Amino acid sequence: MKLLGILGLVALSECIVIIPLMKMSTMQKTLKGKNLMNSFLEEHAYSLSQNSANDQKFSTHPLRNLKDMFYFGNISIGTPPKQFSVLFDTGSSDLWVSSVFCHDPGCSKHRLFNPRGSTTFQMTDRHMHFCNELGDITGFFGRDIVRIGDLVIMNQTFALTYRQISKILPFVPFEGVLGLGYPSLATSRIIPVFDSLMLQKVISEPVFAFYLNNKEKNGSVVMLGGVDHSYYKGELNWVPVSKSLYWQITVDRISVNGKVIGCSSRCQAILDTGTAFVHGPTRLITNIQRLVRARPYHGCQYLISCHVHTTIPPIIFTINGIDYPMHPEDYIVTSTCNLCFSAFLGGTEKVTKSETWILGDAFLRRYFSVFDRGNHRIGLAPAV
Repeated sequence: MKLLGILGLVALSECIVIIPLMKMSTMQKTLKGKNLMNSFLEEHAYSLSQNSANDQKFSTHPLRNLKDMFYFGNISIGTPPKQFSVLFDTGSSDLWVSSVFCHDPGCSKHRLFNPRGSTTFQMTDRHMHFCNELGDITGFFGRDIVRIGDLVIMNQTFALTYRQISKILPFVPFEGVLGLGYPSLATSRIIPVFDSLMLQKVISEPVFAFYLNNKEKNGSVVMLGGVDHSYYKGELNWVPVSKSLYWQITVDRISVNGKVIGCSSRCQAILDTGTAFVHGPTRLITNIQRLVRARPYHGCQYLISCHVHTTIPPIIFTINGIDYPMHPEDYIVTSTCNLCFSAFLGGTEKVTKSETWILGDAFLRRYFSVFDRGNHRIGLAPAV
């Protein structure tokens, strides 16, 4: 998510910003029309912990899916615990939530953290400010107890926002973001949540994993401290992290019908659960749109027929010698207006000179993903 935030700043008129805003506007109307907004805001936190005879600590935490755009789940902060919904994001490393000091529209409809209401809250003298696709966010850091299901983290540093300039946040049913990236990506050298879980020995294994389902099904989860093998088929194929900043790996090539269309000399890709689609260099994305018969619509959005699943090819990402196809059902995005869009978007050339791709939820829904901090590698296998 953080890299796409930079992209949004470089080109505010590009579809990297436009598509989420358009989709969120549609989602707001849909949620209100179906009277679903309140149900989204209801508190449904629960945890399925799995403990072995060796008392291993492993939590499977449920996530909710908002129109295949965002995956979020509940955590609690403070004493007594107050619950918040947060986006679980491998593309950033900070934890932040809206606070009572925020009076912007981005905060007005959400649960707000009040530090005066927690007997264990501690103030710090550090502040934070960043811009990403969610908006322009400003806040300050504090420390408190953070709970994710049955997992308890003491003295976790997190940001309380007091300014949220955003066209998205007023309409989404979550109050913040929980970053799962490397510490080098964190603001002000804070210790990220997953590092705290490891350092405080709250979890047994230094791994987390995602199973992301599509909008027609329930059951998306994030696993902390272990892996439930029932969520994927076959064996995990491991690929080393190429740079310990983002969850970044090397891609051998991208091909269609045996013809290489990207990464001809290998390239880099970032696996990002906080990004809905697949982003790449505009020149190569334009070629993919032609191959899947998508046509320009608005900005760099591309319309695609909703009924061509059997006549257009898969886009194949070859990673560490293994092919990972994205099939038409993965990259054709259906809107509530009975229009279908391509899940491939351009723009990465604006922030990096080398060929870089961002593999977001459209890719990760097909492939169960394991993020192994202990061995600095990512495991992928077809999701069930």
